[in-house]
Amino acid sequence: MLVILLMEYHKPVLLKETVDGLNIQPNGVYVDVTFGGGGHAREILSRLGDTGKLIAFDQDKDALRNAIDDPRFLLVNENFRFLKRFLRFHGYRQVDGILGDFGVSSHQFDEAERGFSTRFEADLDMRMDQNSAFSAFDVVNKYEESQLRNVLFQYGELKAATGMARSITEARLHKPIKTSEQLKKALGRFLPKHKENKILAQIYQAIRIEVNQELEALKEFLLQTPEVLKPGGRLSLISYHSLEDRLVKRFMRSGLFEGEPEKDVFGRVEVPFKLVGKFKIPSEAEIRDNNRARSAKLRVAEKL
Repeated sequence: MLVILLMEYHKPVLLKETVDGLNIQPNGVYVDVTFGGGGHAREILSRLGDTGKLIAFDQDKDALRNAIDDPRFLLVNENFRFLKRFLRFHGYRQVDGILGDFGVSSHQFDEAERGFSTRFEADLDMRMDQNSAFSAFDVVNKYEESQLRNVLFQYGELKAATGMARSITEARLHKPIKTSEQLKKALGRFLPKHKENKILAQIYQAIRIEVNQELEALKEFLLQTPEVLKPGGRLSLISYHSLEDRLVKRFMRSGLFEGEPEKDVFGRVEVPFKLVGKFKIPSEAEIRDNNRARSAKLRVAEKL
């Protein structure tokens, strides 16, 4: 019964490939910064010895229900942007590997009241941390038109961002936009039948990223990894859209999010990581079994 519930919560993507990427040492210390249903965490634990340790992070209190009863396991109910702080709080300065499976869990998509999915009529929420006071309602109803335009253009990559932002601000003059259906109605002229689901997904992605400050959190997390990882330690990270993947790829290659690393007087470049193999994507069989895996991209790097 427990296994069934966990599979319903979230089916782990690229399970073997992601954990293989960590190059698990039986007595090492590892971190899963996106615990969710615990699929990747259980695979890591299955490869650890008696003195190994796994520390997991998840800001969603619903994930606490999936905590693993194992003395080698510790679950921290916090955003992974606080990685270094909470590792040190629990007595760990450096670890042997870090796994991240970014994006929204199946559970969050499937719980209608969380407001993550375009499939349901729900209040505008989209908070990954339910203790946060800031939600999708605030973005849609309190942001100025220019702010909305920037969110939709930058995070949703929507060409019609200017018109969408104007339509939202005009609609909310009459009454607040509280639900997903009201938002769809306000943006109706931008949602042609044959593209409605795709465009709505981009709109929801943009608002969700803003609500949860996902790209800022990812940057803060990545910047901590060179200090937190031991030499030879691995980063094994799954991204689901180009905005995330671009940050991960650039940071793994150069330790920067933009520009090129500086060269020393001898023309040499110092970077914190070396790439391990090429990026991986799910097989056709995995995508058939789990459609939400279709956009996943795994990258692995090793601390120098």
